[in-house]
Amino acid sequence: MLLPIRTIEKVWGRDVLPAPFAVPQGRRIGEIWFEPPAQLPELLVKYLFTSDKLSVQCHPNSDQAEAAGLGRQGKEECWLVIAAEPGAKLGIGFERALAPDEMRAAALDGSIEDLLSWHEVQAGDFFYIPANTVHAIGPGCSIVEVQQNSDITYRLYDYGRDRELHLEAGMAIADGSPYDAALMQRLPGSGSASLVDGPYFRLDWVDGVPEEGLLYSYAAPLLVLPLQGEVLVAGEVVAPGECALAPDLASVTFAPEGKALVTAPSGS
Repeated sequence: MLLPIRTIEKVWGRDVLPAPFAVPQGRRIGEIWFEPPAQLPELLVKYLFTSDKLSVQCHPNSDQAEAAGLGRQGKEECWLVIAAEPGAKLGIGFERALAPDEMRAAALDGSIEDLLSWHEVQAGDFFYIPANTVHAIGPGCSIVEVQQNSDITYRLYDYGRDRELHLEAGMAIADGSPYDAALMQRLPGSGSASLVDGPYFRLDWVDGVPEEGLLYSYAAPLLVLPLQGEVLVAGEVVAPGECALAPDLASVTFAPEGKALVTAPSGS
């Protein structure tokens, strides 16, 4: 079953998107969401396209979201860079550990941007972003994001844009630590790979027909996102730019020359 698509305009979005996407004239598209199906309401898959800086921000974990009366799901997420302009960067965590008072002062005067650890990226770079991690995305990035289905975002700094900031709520949960390098990796030159096996979701990179055992734990509904070549899900063609709900792994046929992402909640 193909998931419905929601196109989101953003001030930092683009008026030209990479194929197969197109932008209606006069609009700046920053995100393309695939509506979570009723069978997997806890997962959200989307594309991000940036032409400007995103805010410096963080997200609560599930316990913090529930304690704040914002629902029972926080936001852990991960990013796969699928294209990047020269010099494109992601800011994740800090270059050094920051005390809360120092982080607050830096958010107020804008220097927090310079204290972030900035990673110059290219296609194939992958980052897992735990809840509470302070992060930002620079211009020139095309990213697939897989996340807990939560839109709780605390903006700490927004470059003077006329949008609401959430400094007090954000400072209550923001982690001032450096980013753990073990949470980033590169896609292999060839072959499939496990990208996330975490407490909230699994994510695997499938290059061609996956070898036996890679996807052994997918025994229930899953989401399939082809990036190159078509995938068959229960006999339905799923092309790049689309995302489909598969009832089980047996219903999915991968193309020998294709590349896709497969994800499901942990324990499913």
